[in-house]
Amino acid sequence: MRLKKLTYPALAALFALGLGACADKNPEKPLTLQLLHFADIDGGRDIVNNSVRFSALVKHFRQDYPHTLLLTSGDNWIPGPEYGIASDDALASVVGVPSAGRAHVAYLNALDIKASAFGNHEFDNGPGAVANIIAQEQKDGKQWPGAQFPYLAANLDFSKDASIANLIGQDGADYTALYNQVAASTVVDLQGEKIGIVGAVTPALAGLSSSGDIGITPADGTMEALAAIIQTSVDALTATGINKIIVLGHMQQIALEKTLATLLKDVDIIIAGGSNTILADSNDRLRDGDTAVDTYPLQFSSAKQEPILVVNTDGDYTYLGRLVVEFDSQGLINLAALQESINGAYATDEQGLKEHNLATSDAIPEVAAISAALTSALATRAGNVFGLSTVYLNGERKASRTEETNLGNLITQANLAYAQSIDSSTVMAFKSGGTIRASIGACTIPPGATGDDALVCQPPAGIAGVNQPGQISQLDLETALRFNNGLRLVTLTGTQLKDMLEHSVSEVAEGATPGSFPQIAGATLAFDPTQPARMTDENKNVTVPGQRIRDFTILDNNGAAAGGQAVNLVTNGVLNSTAANQSFRLVTLDYLVGGGDNYPFPEYGDITLQDLVTEGIATGAATFADNGREQDTVAEYLLVNFPPDQNEDTPAYSQADTPAKDDKIITNLALE
Repeated sequence: MRLKKLTYPALAALFALGLGACADKNPEKPLTLQLLHFADIDGGRDIVNNSVRFSALVKHFRQDYPHTLLLTSGDNWIPGPEYGIASDDALASVVGVPSAGRAHVAYLNALDIKASAFGNHEFDNGPGAVANIIAQEQKDGKQWPGAQFPYLAANLDFSKDASIANLIGQDGADYTALYNQVAASTVVDLQGEKIGIVGAVTPALAGLSSSGDIGITPADGTMEALAAIIQTSVDALTATGINKIIVLGHMQQIALEKTLATLLKDVDIIIAGGSNTILADSNDRLRDGDTAVDTYPLQFSSAKQEPILVVNTDGDYTYLGRLVVEFDSQGLINLAALQESINGAYATDEQGLKEHNLATSDAIPEVAAISAALTSALATRAGNVFGLSTVYLNGERKASRTEETNLGNLITQANLAYAQSIDSSTVMAFKSGGTIRASIGACTIPPGATGDDALVCQPPAGIAGVNQPGQISQLDLETALRFNNGLRLVTLTGTQLKDMLEHSVSEVAEGATPGSFPQIAGATLAFDPTQPARMTDENKNVTVPGQRIRDFTILDNNGAAAGGQAVNLVTNGVLNSTAANQSFRLVTLDYLVGGGDNYPFPEYGDITLQDLVTEGIATGAATFADNGREQDTVAEYLLVNFPPDQNEDTPAYSQADTPAKDDKIITNLALE
């Protein structure tokens, strides 16, 4: 057989094909990446001690893999005691220049995170407060280094807000070049292996926080439109040859990150944030009272039918998420190489350290120093007591955002009493459950006990040498009511009140924890989540009025005045025609009146308002917060009704929390 004569170009082409075949048969060595992650340092569950143990695990696991990345998907701070006390001179040893919020970022610097997404709580005090925390500052010979990592959000336009516009960095730059800056994306070089990271925050940011003039996209809030925005940043990274991409998503509900996973291309991992969802596998030991919502990691097929993983853990440094993945030469995850014995949620309690032969002495020293400074400064607040309780006050997210709770009742009763002392015609107090940030007391499972029924919830245990068991302190109130919202009186017609209530239960759904869910005093309501929910379009026009409020009764139409009587505003889903045009005075939060949690107050037009906050004035026995704000209101109410003395004849708050099916003030008819 005679071979056809080949020209030089043909030989060159054949040679090139041969090299390609050899390359396919001998791919690059796979990369093993250890991803450590967390989010949502916003629930008030002892971040001071959790962070120390958390850092010990981070330090320990970093030794196992040369390519290790620690990332957070946002909500790294929230207004509250640890936030505010960072402005105390006692914190100068760990933050250099004391200022509110800086202890939280000092933790992140000490942990050596490489990037963070923005969450909604970063903006609770506005973009100016964000800039003050992440930017550098030198003062009196001392220095605050600011955030030694970039903050990321591909769907925010920072150029529109003057207070943060000067911190904009170059998208896709190395993370070390983006210290103290904001961007859409960054790159981390791990010993020659480049990892692209893109951030995104919920499009509902404006209704959840105080985002100022920052531009937020997409306008329609859909995941399809958001995916297109994120994809632009992803494509810019892949165009440079990067084939390993992580998205830090802060969507508030993990169902949304799950949706994004199926819409994106060339993304390998999404770290969810904002939902405090515990994902865990079968061999993960969880903290007392915790249960996993789903397995770890969640596996999906991307829009290109590539493997993509979604991970998440609970917040407040209670868990460290650990994902070890193997990438092939094309940057695709090898699902077969995932190891359940390694991947999952690692509890950061004392037992969690013992399981790895660790102790708190193994913590990162800088983290331990921050916690020590905070502990000392916070002790004074724990010793300032205002009330006494014989019961656990339930402020858990999954409770206060889905059902009536005894803590919600206590707070709204205090708000109503304060409002009636100013305007006796006030008939009702109303707040959103999302503004309750923590419980007062604690829940544990006794040694040897098993199952959900074994959970034991108790009132505050007290701190030896600081306060007594059952006492409610300034620290408790600042933790549970971190936003310290101001109270405002508002007059609504019966029609408007019913519309507002329909909004409050419009997002109730299986597995959802909407911050807009109500807590009330002075009234009772029954709702049916199987009925149509109130809906609006992008222009805030009501497209479905809502039919979930089935019964609503105002208990005293004349407020504190004598001779008042109940008014049945809604009966069997029908609005009382007489009460529809009647005026009702209620006390609520200034946050909600301004449209927070997308409440429709701004659309009601001319409603009679009265701000109850007297800025800079703190009278009475509780002077740590201004008059007319929730922390002060509850503190004064406790002192009058449930004082913190040890007299057995003194009443203590004793209304135990009840299961949702037994609630009397807010009744979910679907549970009957």
